[in-house]
Amino acid sequence: MVALPRPAVIAVRVVSVCFVVTLVAGCAGSARQSNTQAPDNYFAMKMPGMGAKPKMSPVDPINDQLRSLPAPPPSVIRQALLAQHQRWSGTPYRLGGTSERGIDCSALVRNVFRDTFNLELPRSTRGQIHEGRPIDRQELQAGDLVFFSPPGRYNHVGIYVGDGYFLHASTSQGVIISSLDNSYWQRYYWQSRRALEPTHLAQVGGSVFQ
Repeated sequence: MVALPRPAVIAVRVVSVCFVVTLVAGCAGSARQSNTQAPDNYFAMKMPGMGAKPKMSPVDPINDQLRSLPAPPPSVIRQALLAQHQRWSGTPYRLGGTSERGIDCSALVRNVFRDTFNLELPRSTRGQIHEGRPIDRQELQAGDLVFFSPPGRYNHVGIYVGDGYFLHASTSQGVIISSLDNSYWQRYYWQSRRALEPTHLAQVGGSVFQ
């Protein structure tokens, strides 16, 4: 083994130490990011049942077999909401917006309920908070409204799709699906309401879901 000159040995040691420090810092940075920055689009990617764009429009028939159902089950409501997510996914958030060029949270909720359930909701979150009846978070079913009270002037609303996820128009990510277990949404969760009652679903089951 050939002995290196002392300056070369010192240089090799310095490079080695820098390399180890870089590796440690990179792992720490990754761990810190995963613990504190759980972005909404991460939960959207983890959401089951969301693959390629559907071949049908969300307002087209979801399943021909549903024509005979008096009221669609929660799994069908979830399927309809996921189809609406595919339609609106990536639409940017715009306060006061109502179209695919830009939309806010209450307008998204209103459009989805109108197109999917033939139910007209108020335009604003302030109005939607009075729709239906209040329910406990543990009672959430697909189609329920979830409300949040984050810092700032406006409240926030989304539509529960099941398995702890909700569809909404995020101010930072646009229309996405997020997890209620995210620390941000847990912190500012306000209340939930059920605007879709069985009697209404029975009325629209033979028309909207056919």
